[in-house]
Amino acid sequence: MSSPAEFYKSLPPISKAYGTACLLFTAASQLGLCRPDDIALLYELVFSKYQVWRLIANFFFLGKFSINFGIRLLMIARYGVQLESGPFQRRTADFLWMMIFGALTLLALSAIPFFWSPFLGISLVFMLLYVWSREFPTANINIYGLVTLKAFYLPWAMLGLDVIFGSPILPDLLGIIAGHLYYFLTVLHPLATGKNLLKTPMWVHKLVMRWRIGAPAATPAQPDNSGATFRGRSYRVGGATAYPAQPDRGSGVATTNPVQPDNGSGVAFRGRSYRLGG
Repeated sequence: MSSPAEFYKSLPPISKAYGTACLLFTAASQLGLCRPDDIALLYELVFSKYQVWRLIANFFFLGKFSINFGIRLLMIARYGVQLESGPFQRRTADFLWMMIFGALTLLALSAIPFFWSPFLGISLVFMLLYVWSREFPTANINIYGLVTLKAFYLPWAMLGLDVIFGSPILPDLLGIIAGHLYYFLTVLHPLATGKNLLKTPMWVHKLVMRWRIGAPAATPAQPDNSGATFRGRSYRVGGATAYPAQPDRGSGVATTNPVQPDNGSGVAFRGRSYRLGG
């Protein structure tokens, strides 16, 4: 078994950086080095006193050390890592853009008084969970050893547990909304129209290349134009095939077969499709 240091070093860069930042911000708050009020999302202070750091720092606070904090951190380590190591393998720029898009969406939603939340870290983690559940919908998940369900229903099950345990429901709902918006723009709309409205910007690719984040992108796979009927859980428009997740019935963690990367389309997921007359 590898040591904790080796395990930490093996984690993909974006999930590792985000999880580490959340842990450091929470530890600093617990030790009294900074107050949550200093990083809370307060738009009046952002615009009147130009405290722009609040727009970013609020995403790194998951609450004080508690069971809920541990669960959120494990969600990053499990579902974020599986996304970045599976469907987004060798597509670090696309994964980073998904996180940025999710953060921008949550900031826009939080500007509406009814949806305002002082800290959006839990919402961003829930967005990762929702995106993962759509990528691996048939994986079997065991919740606390009590019930087993398909991964597609996991975000709603976690939302229900938060309601039972008395946690606020709004952060979870915001994460589901942001995650579904990303899924719609990168999967459902391209499948219906053949047009991708949410390509990864070139500046994100340049940023990843400049800082040498993640593994180098591989050559895109060539699509199969043989006319055979497509089989499998999902496909990307004009891209390579993604294979169904293989459930791990013991640990509750879904695993996935290697995916051939597509470095040009900027589409994160491959929706289900069948060719007529094939």
